[in-house]
Amino acid sequence: MTIAAETAPRAWSPLDYRERRVVGVLVEKQKTTPENYPLSIAAIVTGSNQKSNRDPITTFDADDVEEILATLRQKGAAVLVEGSGRVPKWKHAMYDWLDLRGKPVEMAILAELLLRGSQTEGDLRARAARMDPIADLSALQGHLATLSARGLVVTLTPPGLRRGVVVTHGLYPPAELERERHKALSAAAAEADEPRAATTPADGSLRAEVEALRLKVDAMAAEIRSLREMLGG
Repeated sequence: MTIAAETAPRAWSPLDYRERRVVGVLVEKQKTTPENYPLSIAAIVTGSNQKSNRDPITTFDADDVEEILATLRQKGAAVLVEGSGRVPKWKHAMYDWLDLRGKPVEMAILAELLLRGSQTEGDLRARAARMDPIADLSALQGHLATLSARGLVVTLTPPGLRRGVVVTHGLYPPAELERERHKALSAAAAEADEPRAATTPADGSLRAEVEALRLKVDAMAAEIRSLREMLGG
């Protein structure tokens, strides 16, 4: 019998947009720049406010980030690292908090959703692949199914839609999640009323590759800016 496991209360709880941004940055930087992880407050400020791979753009300062980290620590999603250095640093505890131990690709997918919010499966695959490889859309959908079963991913578009499926994370507060559902349904209805230009599979593949390359360049530029700031340049 697995009833006890199925009815056990989850460890995680909803996060507001500030908490989502900061913990998303912690996961992202662990994956993309592990040599600079855990992160200082200054690095988290820079990562939170960078203009690439973020939606919406934020303007957090050090006080904001310290306050956000305190709430994440209280919830069990972030940990203060007590090291020998003079600068305290932080790391996330999301693998334990979300019960995703041993699932790095699922964590990359969630991090991308936390950083940018609702998006199509095609965009999500291209963007999350900068953290962990995702071979194709079919592979992404397998990971999404795992996350959906745990309530960590939510499909926002109507059932049966084959193209332009929009997904998001399940860590929104309930009222905010309902707003996301409404926006996705309204967008799908508006698109259904517009004539669609004919495209080929090659067109879609090329666009995905160009988007993935652009995201990598943006990420590298952001890391260079972050390094310069850390070095006082």
